[in-house]
Amino acid sequence: MATQFDPNNAQNLLEIEKQFAVKAVEQAQTYWNLLEKVEPKELKLTKYDNEIFEHTMSTFPELATPPHEKLVKLDEEWMKSPDGKKRWRDFIETYKDKVKEYNFGSLIRTDANDEYGEKNTIFVTRIQFYAIEIARNRLGLNEKAHQLAIEDAAKERAKKEKEAKKKGGRS
Repeated sequence: MATQFDPNNAQNLLEIEKQFAVKAVEQAQTYWNLLEKVEPKELKLTKYDNEIFEHTMSTFPELATPPHEKLVKLDEEWMKSPDGKKRWRDFIETYKDKVKEYNFGSLIRTDANDEYGEKNTIFVTRIQFYAIEIARNRLGLNEKAHQLAIEDAAKERAKKEKEAKKKGGRS
């Protein structure tokens, strides 16, 4: 039998990394499309939304404090501080047997008032994404993103219609 695999000493396999990145981007695009089509307060991301929301608010009271600045603008330094890492790790592990792909990588917007972009995106686990976005939705913090997503979709439709007219006129 081959020697035991040690993930701490493994070489990064470029193809696997690309696959994870593609999946994370696809999930971000899907979520942005959902924000366009569904009122954020009505959006259900998992069958455990209520539990995740309550657990997030009780585990991270700093996120529950109005006006919810720490949810509107995520502080990556706080999340990755020794205390933040420990609290998040404990939180994440409680969903190990409940939420599919709970620890897969996901992209999240650092500012709830803006769209996905290079300067407004960090990498988190799937359950962190759910915890933060469920809270943002329930607390009305994704309303601006909802409006942006609607505007983006309208611009995209207008662009496609214009391109279709150009092609139709050249026949």
